[in-house]
Amino acid sequence: MKALVYHSPDNISLENVPMPLILLSTDAIVKISTTTICGTDLHILKGDVPTIKNGRVLVHEGVGVVEEVGNEVTGFKKGDKVLISLITSCGRCSFCKKGMYSHCKNGGWMLGNSIDGTQAEYVRIPFADNGLYLLPPDADEDAAVMLSCILPTGLECGTVKGQVQPGDTIAIVGAGPVGLATLLTSKLFSPAKIIMIDIDDNRLEIAKSFGAKYTINSADGKAYEKVMKLTDNAGVDVVIEAVGLSDTFDICQSIIAPGGNIANVGVHGKPVSLRLENLWSKNITLTTRLVDAGTTSMLLKMVLSGKLDAKKLVSHHFEMKDIVKAYDTFKNAAHNHAVKVVISNRDI
Repeated sequence: MKALVYHSPDNISLENVPMPLILLSTDAIVKISTTTICGTDLHILKGDVPTIKNGRVLVHEGVGVVEEVGNEVTGFKKGDKVLISLITSCGRCSFCKKGMYSHCKNGGWMLGNSIDGTQAEYVRIPFADNGLYLLPPDADEDAAVMLSCILPTGLECGTVKGQVQPGDTIAIVGAGPVGLATLLTSKLFSPAKIIMIDIDDNRLEIAKSFGAKYTINSADGKAYEKVMKLTDNAGVDVVIEAVGLSDTFDICQSIIAPGGNIANVGVHGKPVSLRLENLWSKNITLTTRLVDAGTTSMLLKMVLSGKLDAKKLVSHHFEMKDIVKAYDTFKNAAHNHAVKVVISNRDI
């Protein structure tokens, strides 16, 4: 079968690889019909995630049809249309019992990391009863694949961890896919003002169309002054870091109001400075989190009912045969006005 294979930083190719097999009775094999690219995959290509080995099939997001199930899988059968969660969880270990599925002793973030991922014709899904979600046959796959990762990530790591409350003034630093997903999910909690900060004017315009009241281009280094002007020098109640860079983390620390919450969502490949000399007396809460995908069922209901328009996160479409071009488009998002690129697994 064809798959997108990682060899080393900035070295990927579409190749023939062996078909996945059922290895455990709790496995399923899914034929992939739709996948996408995550910002985390760009971090992998930059060398920020050294756990990724030469020969790994990338990506943890996808929609497809069940091809085969192990004899202990009870919730799915051949022919079912399914959403694939980025998190693999056994449901039985001590971390799973706490709801910390991302730290499952037998799973966690496996797809496209410790086992082959979803940018292939077929993928093996361990603990399929926990890692798959049944979709209606007519479900819009562009919308559904947004539920594999970025929407639960935005909600759990950003909106919920940041404790967004009705009436809050919040800022989201980074208007990429996860930042925009955080914007969409934060609106569910009725903040009074949402400020989106980025260096890409196109993505800031998209953020405004998604409901941001104010947008700030921080390329001039004056994000702090602009936020203070918008908030009468008070700062923001919640700031969510959705990039993973030292500069963006510094912005978060500078604009947070006393008693506020900084929620880190971005994947950091390098150290950042914690400005405790400024924060120690401000009653700040700083949180980190790896998405557990415990909210996926709820978000799926909202998408299927039309209450959450996930499809509008999609900006580009590619066929699997053009997947390397899709990566180039996503890597150069500002030039290409890209948000999420969707890849269809046909004609390869």
